[in-house]
Amino acid sequence: MFEIAKILVTEHDQETMLHKFLATLIQTLAAADAGFLVLYDPHDGLLKLKAAQGYDSARLARMHLAPGESMTGQAFETGRPGLYATPEAVAEGMRTLKPANHTIFTAATIGLGQPHSATCIPLITDDKKVGVLVLENLRQTGSFTQADVTFLQHVADLITLSIENAALKEQLGSIQARSEANRLKAELISTLAHEMRTPLTSIKGYSTALLMEDADFSPETQREFLHIIDEECDILQDLIHDLLESSLIDAGFLKLELEPVMLPHLVKGVVDDIARRSPEHRFLVDLPPDLPILDADPHRIIQVLRNLLDNAVKYSQAGGLVVVRTEVRPDVVVVSVADQGIGIAPEHLNRLFEKFFRIKSGLGRHVVGVGLGLPIARAIVESHGGNIWAESQVGQGTTLYFTLPYQSGARPEGQEA
Repeated sequence: MFEIAKILVTEHDQETMLHKFLATLIQTLAAADAGFLVLYDPHDGLLKLKAAQGYDSARLARMHLAPGESMTGQAFETGRPGLYATPEAVAEGMRTLKPANHTIFTAATIGLGQPHSATCIPLITDDKKVGVLVLENLRQTGSFTQADVTFLQHVADLITLSIENAALKEQLGSIQARSEANRLKAELISTLAHEMRTPLTSIKGYSTALLMEDADFSPETQREFLHIIDEECDILQDLIHDLLESSLIDAGFLKLELEPVMLPHLVKGVVDDIARRSPEHRFLVDLPPDLPILDADPHRIIQVLRNLLDNAVKYSQAGGLVVVRTEVRPDVVVVSVADQGIGIAPEHLNRLFEKFFRIKSGLGRHVVGVGLGLPIARAIVESHGGNIWAESQVGQGTTLYFTLPYQSGARPEGQEA
């Protein structure tokens, strides 16, 4: 009893706990040579194997018993222990075993012969039937006695409490998970409302001003207002695009259209576009001449580069330097984007690619976004067979890396066909 209690207390995984419990019980109880434990599944109303000792467990796991079927199902249905002292009593108890289950049981006990005696102990707590413990002797008749049954009922009470405790923990974990999901959903809605309200307020304000009949704005002022409206629309469009992209990725609809890609062309194009929109930053591009041609989706790689560069610009001080480098390593090309921004604390670095995770900028200004750019970049890079990661120190900037695989026989881009 002490050894069993120790297992029930120290083992937190139910499957491991039940296997160790059954092995210890059979090793300790002289009358028992083999046994198994089944639990009731309320979804389909069947008793299913959870642990077995002395049988072919893989085969026996295919045997699903209905309440009332065989001596195991009878113990479950009546809630009373069964004691089968002779081979004839065991055979009579198994008479109601369905042909398919009989075939499975015979295959699982091949070479062992029919049990000479057996006992079935129902697992019951608070008038709720949980399962059945079955122990069998394969050597002699009359091995199990009423004293064994009494002892096993106490053991069954212990294991039943442990099973119910594990089920309650699982339910609690499920409730906590739902609560956390609801919290994250509410937080996401709040963040989205805030992020979308800011550009919408600007769009509404400037468009209303332009429509005022008694206002006389110069062409330069009108153009400035329209330029602000255009920029705020771009922000809204990016937010909606990231949400749709994230939903498609979660649904498994991320598709790649692979083709030969010249990485310098993509890098320079994205950097030029970001530089036009961020004149306060300086950009440096360092590309080796021997870059191989990659088999990749150019539109998706542009999306990754844009997300990484946008991130570098958002979290670096005005006028900071952003450096884009590529390096050729065996079988992969490494692309890095480094900034001179605020950096990331070590405790936040591992969460950087989680959906909706955002770091407080510490810049004294709001940073636009909902925390989807880097998770989307990660999904795209990993779909190409690459990896993505970050290195950073607080106050010293951040470097984001990603790899793209290439075939070792690919020719350098500078080489003529």
